[in-house]
Amino acid sequence: MTNQFLNDAWQVLVLYCIPIGGGIPAGVILANAKGLGWPVMMVLYFISDVLLACVFDPIVYFLRKHPRTQKFKEAYKKTLYQTVFKDGTNLRPFTLIMIAFGVDPMTGRLATIVSGHGFLTGWALTIAGDMIFFTVVMASTLWLNNILGNGMWTAIIITVAILVVPNLIRRIRNRGLPNPNPTTKV
Repeated sequence: MTNQFLNDAWQVLVLYCIPIGGGIPAGVILANAKGLGWPVMMVLYFISDVLLACVFDPIVYFLRKHPRTQKFKEAYKKTLYQTVFKDGTNLRPFTLIMIAFGVDPMTGRLATIVSGHGFLTGWALTIAGDMIFFTVVMASTLWLNNILGNGMWTAIIITVAILVVPNLIRRIRNRGLPNPNPTTKV
């Protein structure tokens, strides 16, 4: 491996470690521009997920054990039970993978904890879902970049799509349904 390859891979890995927003599309655009193929992109994203596991689990452990976080824990637990666990906490592995795919890896990991999975199996399920998400976003980014030929606009469009499309789908699916909490707007 050359120093240039390692430098390029490091730059892409740093972008993948951005937890919210345009890290994936920007990393894919950069990797593509540097000549790193999709297998390298996938390995680098997997490494970013492993790094997330090593950082996130100690934070969760601290929050679970520290007495001053009681209000935060109760609020988050209530939110999880109203959204993710409305049908119970004994979720099957496929469901847990889809939570990580559809929400984010941190919520996916919390769902695996509540479902009784330890560090290895919990993160295996979480990373599986996040890798599926990455694959969809990577393919979409490469496809759109081939059409537009402009990495900046591709990254902006894909980032906006990642942030906006799930809310639009939720609104369309819930249109016409009664609001379960009449004091808030859907």
